Amino acid sequence: MLTIHSASGASPPLTMTQLEDLLIYLNQFHQVDLTGYKRSTLMRRIRIRIQQIELENYQSYFDYLQQHPDEIKCLVDTVYINYTYFFRDPLVWQYLADQVVLQMLANTAPNDPIRVWSVGCASGEETYALAMLFIEALGVEAFQQRVQIYGTDVDSDAILQARQGRYLAHKIELVPPALQEQYFERRDDVHYWRQDLFPSIDFHVHNLIQDPPLPHIDLLVCRNLFIYFTEAAQLQALVRFYLSLEDNGFLLLGHVENLITAAERSLFTPLNRQRKVFTKVPGAHQKNPLLLCRLP
Repeated sequence: MLTIHSASGASPPLTMTQLEDLLIYLNQFHQVDLTGYKRSTLMRRIRIRIQQIELENYQSYFDYLQQHPDEIKCLVDTVYINYTYFFRDPLVWQYLADQVVLQMLANTAPNDPIRVWSVGCASGEETYALAMLFIEALGVEAFQQRVQIYGTDVDSDAILQARQGRYLAHKIELVPPALQEQYFERRDDVHYWRQDLFPSIDFHVHNLIQDPPLPHIDLLVCRNLFIYFTEAAQLQALVRFYLSLEDNGFLLLGHVENLITAAERSLFTPLNRQRKVFTKVPGAHQKNPLLLCRLP
């Protein structure tokens, strides 16, 4: 591989060939598959990591990577974007509460189970926010009896953090004070999710592209993850979402994410374009070639 020296103070350059070679190396020797991420995102995040450990160029970093196996995890942690907070985009959450959740309850019998999947949950804020929506709509007892919420992420460290349900005060500042009081136990400057509500929330590691989708989901929330994926990876994820969701289920994407290609629109149709809420195209599984192949 070529060694290309950077100008003083500039980001170490990385060619597309070097990037693809690195992706092959990570996949073949460390079972780390980052090929679904946009190349521009990977370029930027890898350059950041090279600068963090103060190496001069990519070749120096690749040598370092081979000599220090622990660096694999540091690199992967740099690539993963674990940025989230409670009730991000308040108008979206208001629409969920006023329209989607109420429609979901209308679509189900009083004792039917409700399954919610929070994809790319990072440290769990969005997943716990979803729990608050359903408790407010159902009450605590019915929530505990009927609702199961799954928070998944490819980052094992993020999942461990999410399971703790532990947040500093500045992390929950967008949670209305009444909800803070109702759902969190405060100890000094730390807020802990209520212990009696933990059984209804399950956090686990899950690779959206490689692992089978969770079944019988009524509401699937995947916000601000597609912006980092290639178009092919986005379509793979959407196929899994289609198979995961019940026929009358709902899909929520991030505020800058749209389903614009013909293949994407063959799977989902917008319920509310502004709030990025979608529903399944009826009967697509009977005629859509994307859904005819069997997922692993």
